[in-house]
Amino acid sequence: MKLKLNLAAFLLLLLAACCGSGRCAGRNIVLILVDDQDAELGGMTPMKKTRGLIGDAGVVFANAFAVTPLCCPSRSAILTGKYPHNHQVRNNSLSGNCSSAQWQKVMEPQAIPVYMKKSGYQTFYAGKYLNQYGHPTVGGVAHVPVGWDHWHGLVGNSKYYNYTLSVNGAAEKHGDNYQRDYLTDLIANRSVEFLESRKRHVPFFMVLATPACHSPWTEAPRYSKSYISTKAPRHGSFNVHGKNKHWLIRQAKTPMKNTSIQFLDNAFRKRWQTLLSVDDLVEKVIKTLEQVKELNNTYIFYTSDNGYHTGQFSLPIDKRQLYEFDIRVPLLVRGPGIKPKQNIKEPVLNIDLAPTFMNIAGYDTWKSMDGRSFLPLVDPSQNKTHWRTDFLVEYTGEGKDKADPMCPHVGPGEAECFPDCVCEDAFNNTYACVRTLSKINLQYCEFADRENFVEVYNLTSDPHQLTNLAKAVDPTLLVKMNQRLIKLESCSGSDCRTVKREEDRFDS
Repeated sequence: MKLKLNLAAFLLLLLAACCGSGRCAGRNIVLILVDDQDAELGGMTPMKKTRGLIGDAGVVFANAFAVTPLCCPSRSAILTGKYPHNHQVRNNSLSGNCSSAQWQKVMEPQAIPVYMKKSGYQTFYAGKYLNQYGHPTVGGVAHVPVGWDHWHGLVGNSKYYNYTLSVNGAAEKHGDNYQRDYLTDLIANRSVEFLESRKRHVPFFMVLATPACHSPWTEAPRYSKSYISTKAPRHGSFNVHGKNKHWLIRQAKTPMKNTSIQFLDNAFRKRWQTLLSVDDLVEKVIKTLEQVKELNNTYIFYTSDNGYHTGQFSLPIDKRQLYEFDIRVPLLVRGPGIKPKQNIKEPVLNIDLAPTFMNIAGYDTWKSMDGRSFLPLVDPSQNKTHWRTDFLVEYTGEGKDKADPMCPHVGPGEAECFPDCVCEDAFNNTYACVRTLSKINLQYCEFADRENFVEVYNLTSDPHQLTNLAKAVDPTLLVKMNQRLIKLESCSGSDCRTVKREEDRFDS
């Protein structure tokens, strides 16, 4: 009997040690995923509650990146822990594999909710999923992605009113009544309902995917007067001609016309207004977690699917570009065992989210994923010298078969044109980059076009990426970066997580 008691005591101590390190099944996970929120142009400024309740209570990752700067491919990367070349979602269209039949057949069964479900978690999703979700040709609202117990998925792209939800496979139509229909608030309210009615003593995994701060930037009525005099920041690359850059950037006219500037200032202001409701959502969720006595047992992640620009290199508004304003995202995390007020500099990617969730859920390995758990980074006792120094950013351009009739033909395959005929994307806006953060801060990008165009930036001396150094740097450095890019473009699983040796880094 004494031996059995000692064994039981040992197992209890082992369990306590496991949970204390944040790697024990039973911890809850909440992911708050916003849409198009930048980290470079003040995107977190309106988020006072979020910065206090998550950032100050935990960790802010100073170098968090999306591996592709567009909604559907990025969200697919978050769900699968895979680079776009492995999950095969190229853009926001069905033909680009966004929520397509192929995605549903091949990738959804490998997505994070499936693993969480197998690990005994209750799963809950509310808000935007993938841009083409609910399309009638691929199952419509009846299709509920595998792994989700409670499903409130937005049909199509971000909206605030007049949308349809798939509620566990049934269509639920919404109008324009603020109290009933404003989507950010509805997501907050349904998350509270779930937290209050869920199965007790069973861990949960929640994703709350708000429409903010994506267009059409419809603010809640109570915030319509907020930031009324705010304008987009005028520093760095704002209203600067993108000389020595890819043709798509060069075609933007500098200086911008007043109509473009007025348009982007209005977008900037309204984006911040929509984010105030997200800030309220964060507060509401955290208060509810506290009321149901789960706050201290819950990891809370706050991030965006990609960044955004408003006037940089004279591009009025959008994402899709390789520059810091489009690939950097906010990432704030709090949870059990995470010391408050940490600021971590190591580069973390959105493909790291799924492996981190699996790590929390008790999985020892995530062989099929390209990312890696970043829990060791928030543990001061862990060795950080084996963390990555470089990573891949990749994007497949979209365009029309013919030039927009409202715009002059500026290149092969214009896509969407904004005020004063500035085109933001094209078929050959297709690129892959090595981004490295070590002793020196570098980016090397190759375009898939007739010119095999190359852009290189030293972000230590040129943080706004004004000067393309492709023709000025040591050719041996270009060769090294090209070789690393080739490896990353074809990597899978552990090959993508390989840590570079010191002598192989791109420091020079």
